[in-house]
Amino acid sequence: MVKKQDVIYASALDEIIDFRFDERVVDVFPDMIQRSVPGYATMISTIGILAARYAQADSHCYDLGCSLGAVSLSMRQRITQPNCDIIAIDNSIAMIERGQQLLASDQSSTIPVTMICADLHNVSIENASVVVLNFTLQFIAVDQRLDLIKRIYQGLKPGGILILSEKLAFDDSAKQTFHIEAHQHFKAANGYSALEISQKRSALEKVLLPETLSNHQQRLVLAGFDFSEPWFQCFNFISLVAIK
Repeated sequence: MVKKQDVIYASALDEIIDFRFDERVVDVFPDMIQRSVPGYATMISTIGILAARYAQADSHCYDLGCSLGAVSLSMRQRITQPNCDIIAIDNSIAMIERGQQLLASDQSSTIPVTMICADLHNVSIENASVVVLNFTLQFIAVDQRLDLIKRIYQGLKPGGILILSEKLAFDDSAKQTFHIEAHQHFKAANGYSALEISQKRSALEKVLLPETLSNHQQRLVLAGFDFSEPWFQCFNFISLVAIK
């Protein structure tokens, strides 16, 4: 499929509505995510490597908030344990439908991948060796995040891992300013105009709610994880691994 350029916020909008993963976003999502999230391709590739390291035989691997299934495909191409399958879940039917098309064109592996349109609050995590939340938790209400992480912990097998990627906020105002400005320059270097950056920021303001690294680490401890460690960071985008 031809990758379409993201021009959703290229023209001045009379009204900026809250960001949604609708068909407009699905159409340009590969371009949008590569130009908006520093290190995204490296994260996707390395998540596959981590999944291959920690996947266990006869278990499920979950991609929660899977969007078009980039994480699922990366895991599928790397995992070699027998009787593993991948369960990919997203609450956007447009994402799931397009993701299923991409999945059907992938012939790299016979590991089964099931893509499901569902709300994560209604999903059971069972017999899991790998669970990935790749820029997903930040779109869930803050007061509901601990419940989800607890359910993931309870559904993980001993030795299983949670990979958690998030956009960060910082308590220190100087650090916050540095990372916000660095991210804006990253997007500008990738061709986004000042208008696009501003309008998208406004659209995300009430939808994407970042937290500090310490908030995430404390929540992981409360959920039951004894070990968590950042394994990747570029500006205010980070990925952690937590092991049960």
